[in-house]
Amino acid sequence: MIKVTSVYQRKRLQDQSLVILFIKPVFKQMIWGGNRLKADFGYDIPGEKTGECWTISAHPNGDCKVYTVGGNSPYDGKHLSQLWKEHKNLFGHLPGNKFPLLLKMIDAKEDLSIQVHPDDAYATKHECGSLGKTECWYIVDCEPETRIVVGHLAHTRAELIQMIEDKRWAELLRTRDIQPGDFFQIEPGTIHAIKAGTLILEIQQSSDITYRLYDYDRLENGKPRELHLEKSIDVITCPSKEGQDCREFSRQQLAGGVYREKLTRCVHYDVDRIVVKGSYTFLQSEPFTILGVMSGEGMIDGISIKKGDYFILPAGYGDYTLIGTLEMIKVLS
Repeated sequence: MIKVTSVYQRKRLQDQSLVILFIKPVFKQMIWGGNRLKADFGYDIPGEKTGECWTISAHPNGDCKVYTVGGNSPYDGKHLSQLWKEHKNLFGHLPGNKFPLLLKMIDAKEDLSIQVHPDDAYATKHECGSLGKTECWYIVDCEPETRIVVGHLAHTRAELIQMIEDKRWAELLRTRDIQPGDFFQIEPGTIHAIKAGTLILEIQQSSDITYRLYDYDRLENGKPRELHLEKSIDVITCPSKEGQDCREFSRQQLAGGVYREKLTRCVHYDVDRIVVKGSYTFLQSEPFTILGVMSGEGMIDGISIKKGDYFILPAGYGDYTLIGTLEMIKVLS
C-alpha cells in the first residue's frame, strides 16, 4: 500500500495541479534490442528484442500516458502531449506547441547503426517541421571493453564522402572506450553509434529523426534497412569535433550522503545526477522538473519510488523531500 504523508496531501488540497505526474513508458522492439530493460529495471517488456523504453515522451511515435497516486486527478490516463496542449500551467507556460524533451532507456544487445541527426534548421526544412535532435548519453552499464562511436577522422568533406563511398568504416569512425557513469553530449552532425553490450539513458529533443549511414548490411524481414546517405552527408560536421565525456566533474556536496553532479548544460536541457543516502529537501524553482530513478528505492514526499520510475513535478510544486538510497537523474528544459 502506498504511503502518502501530509506534505503531499497538503499540497493537493492547496492546488489540484500540484500533483506528481508519473509516466507509463512506451516500448519499442528493435532488431538490435534485448531483454535487459526487464532484467535490470523490471519493466514489462513486449518481447526479447526490446531496444527502447520511452520513459518521458509526448512524441506522436510514442506518446506516454500519465497517472497519479490515488488515481483521482483530472490528468490521469491522459497523454503527455494532451497535458502540454491543454494544461500549459503544469509546465510554467513555456512556449512552443510541442513538449520539448524525450527520455529513453536503450538496451543495445547488438550494435546500433552508424548514424547522424540533423539540427533544428535542417529538420524544419527537410522533415516536415520536425525538431532537430541534440542528445546526450548517460552510460548506465556496459560490458568490459565496450566502445562507442563518436565522431569521425576525415579531414575534409571530400575525404569524408570518398571514405563513405568506399565503405572504409574502420578508417573513418572515431571510437572510444566507455564505462558505467560516463556521459556524452551528442550534437547534431556528429556521427555516432551505441555498440553491443551497452545500456544507456538517452536525453534528447523530442524528435524521432535518424539518418542511417551504415547498418552492417543487416537484413530486417529479409530486406536491408533503409539508409539515408544523401541526408547524412548533408548534415555531418566536418571536420569532426572530438567526442569526450562532457561532465564538468563539479560534484556539489549538499549534505552528508547527498550530492549533486552536473552532467551537462545546453540550450535544450540541463541534466544533473543526484545521489541521496538519507534525506534531503530540494528547492524547486524551474517551470517543471523531470526525475528518473536509476537505482535504489525510497520516497518523494512520502510516495514510494523505485528504480525505473520516471515522473514530472509540475510548475509551482515547490520544495520536495527525497528519502532513501537513491541515484536519480534530474532533467530541466
